[in-house]
Amino acid sequence: MGMRDDVVIIGGGLAGSEAAWQAANRGAKVTLYEMRPKEMTKAHKTGGLAELVCSNSLGSADPLNAPGILKEEMRRLGSLIITSAEQARVPAGSALAVDRDQFSLKITQALESHPNVRILHEEITEIPTDCLCIIATGPLTSDKLSASIRAVTQSHHLYFFDAISPIIDAESINMDIVFAASRYDKGGADYLNCPMDEAQYNTFYDALMAAEKVQPKEFEKTPYFEACIPIEVMAERGRQTMLFGPLKPVGLEDPRTGRRPTAVIQLRTENVHRTCYNMVGFQTKLTYPEQKRVFRMIPGLEQAEFLRYGSLHRNTFINSPQLLLNTLQFKSRGTLFFAGQLVGVEGYTESAAMGGFAGINAARALTGLPLVTPPATTAHGCLVGHVASSDPKHFQPMNTNYGLFPPLAQPTRDKEKKRQLIAQRAREDFERWMTQSALS
Repeated sequence: MGMRDDVVIIGGGLAGSEAAWQAANRGAKVTLYEMRPKEMTKAHKTGGLAELVCSNSLGSADPLNAPGILKEEMRRLGSLIITSAEQARVPAGSALAVDRDQFSLKITQALESHPNVRILHEEITEIPTDCLCIIATGPLTSDKLSASIRAVTQSHHLYFFDAISPIIDAESINMDIVFAASRYDKGGADYLNCPMDEAQYNTFYDALMAAEKVQPKEFEKTPYFEACIPIEVMAERGRQTMLFGPLKPVGLEDPRTGRRPTAVIQLRTENVHRTCYNMVGFQTKLTYPEQKRVFRMIPGLEQAEFLRYGSLHRNTFINSPQLLLNTLQFKSRGTLFFAGQLVGVEGYTESAAMGGFAGINAARALTGLPLVTPPATTAHGCLVGHVASSDPKHFQPMNTNYGLFPPLAQPTRDKEKKRQLIAQRAREDFERWMTQSALS
């Protein structure tokens, strides 16, 4: 760590990349440490910045959806992650999905060419104490740095495990059986849909229930985040449960029969060329041979070639309400910030947003400006509120959702109107906050 380090950022994922961009754009000299490719994780494949290891979707871009509000706020802040995602976008209805290689490349190039950023591919095992530091090492924090974080926070990490959905070679999908459509025809026919009748669904369900699973190690026996629950764990909750989850057929009609199927498995394109598809909601603990056998029972996937099987990886987060201020500063050391999934947000966009917010505050701390907190009525404010103000006894990671937004002053029963009003209030309050804080 040299004198050139105004801000040291540990971790070159989405949060660290966004933190570096926001701090550097505000004049801070940033050193971004990323241990890959020297030290790899169990989920990453490259040494590129902001490599996506799970889905290639950053969630809904609909401005009336909670994640869409967050993206719009990030866009207003000049987010590198959102700009790069839009440049590397692939069709996915109203979702912002990306070609993962292009996405990582654009972010890496932007930061490599920034005059205020230097990138060092080294593993940091101890939290530095002689500079402003942002820890954004995400769900796959190395064991050595985890030990250092545990020491500084004087508390044990909380662990849960994220599951990854399989990816299928497009050429192996039977296009005579699957049909292209988005639910309720929203956003064009960007998903491939595998329809099941009742008999097919029951056969599939029974096979899934009986399939061999990878047995969790003792330290893996921990609750799942609901949005990442393995498909077979969902199936264990009852024969009908999947029909109200990822296999729900509502808003979809099989053009061959003119009827709504009993169940539908959706496939979302993974890249611009549509050469590979992700099985939406099919994160799993099944063994690889069982995934091949059971998932090939799905109509249209009889000859499916799996480019990546589903698997499970560790996710790490700290008990933020106990440890962090609403500026993402560590309560007992003002020069230390945490960001990204580590603070207890779930999702790519949310992680990047918290990285950007930490980067803004670190740069302000450097120049003696007052640190800022977004209004509670904004998507950023909702996430910061969740991270800093939840009950520490029951703290669990959360993604952006309307449940986090404060109620309207004038309540309405009209769901659509309510979303419009919340989105409008968020937009206006965010603009006002940016102006008052001289962020625009």
